[in-house]
Amino acid sequence: MPELPDVEGFRQVLIACGRRCVTDIEVRDAGVLRGVTEHRLRKEGEGRRLGRAWRHGKWLFAPTDGGPTFVFHFGMTGSLRCCSPDEPFVPHDRLVLTLDDMRSLRFRDQRKLQGVQLADEATVDRILGRLGPDALAVDRAELKELLSGRRGAVKSALMDQSVIAGLGNLLCDEILWRARVAPRTPARGLSGTAYRRLHAAMGWVLRTSVSAGCVPPRRSWLTGRRHDSEPLCPRCGRPLCSGRVAGRRTVWCPHCQS
Repeated sequence: MPELPDVEGFRQVLIACGRRCVTDIEVRDAGVLRGVTEHRLRKEGEGRRLGRAWRHGKWLFAPTDGGPTFVFHFGMTGSLRCCSPDEPFVPHDRLVLTLDDMRSLRFRDQRKLQGVQLADEATVDRILGRLGPDALAVDRAELKELLSGRRGAVKSALMDQSVIAGLGNLLCDEILWRARVAPRTPARGLSGTAYRRLHAAMGWVLRTSVSAGCVPPRRSWLTGRRHDSEPLCPRCGRPLCSGRVAGRRTVWCPHCQS
């Protein structure tokens, strides 16, 4: 599932493509369009030159010179690829933006839970207004302020995009494990020491994951053990627990995260 590091990688894909002109838009599956028709997407998007892409949380914004902004949300299975003209299509290529150098940007998505919008400035502001600060930009004092007034478990608060934007299931489990905080700990009950550990872990995990382009499935990470048949903690070697928190499968170490 794409989280902040993956979407930052997709932003780099857009940047690598350069500020090219979109010469053609092919909608191969209108099921990924959100709030825009194929006709309007082509009418307002074709002939526009892409500006510098930017990201907030799990949302990716590609402005155009003098026109609307392409807005991408990748849901559970989405990705963005920059492809050469001779690269064959795959079944899950849903939207294709052909650029003036004949390369194409392809929005690829199996499950189509989110998709692509065409947004004016007011629409972009509405999207941002529903989101908390980007997780990479949150300092320790702000993290405490954001979480201390929340009801419920700390994992639920971290995954709430209106509180902090960009953290998903894998990131939250990894951050909490590194901070030695149990996922069901009440958010408002964290100690000052726990906040310091949580903020340090969040920063380190995000920076490392952004460099890797994903949450790395390394054996030294909780992420690299969660799918083992009998997963063991990478730190203490004891069995990991698995349950549901915030409606998602959650993995933690009952010894390290007591």
